[in-house]
Amino acid sequence: MIRICLDEALQRFNISRYELAKRTGIQYQIIDNYYKNRVKRYDSYVLERICIALDCDISDIIKLDKNST
Repeated sequence: MIRICLDEALQRFNISRYELAKRTGIQYQIIDNYYKNRVKRYDSYVLERICIALDCDISDIIKLDKNST
């Protein structure tokens, strides 16, 4: 199962969901859905904006959980 680890990334970079929404120009509710891992279809634009805002790689925010089915 693919899992978004935005909560871990934001903690590591010490910024809030609100700050990330401001930096990316993406609505807070969308950021919150990614943060809470409620997204079924990942938007490449959103992921790209998050990576640019955090200055990180996609592998820093997306993980493959091989133990979960």
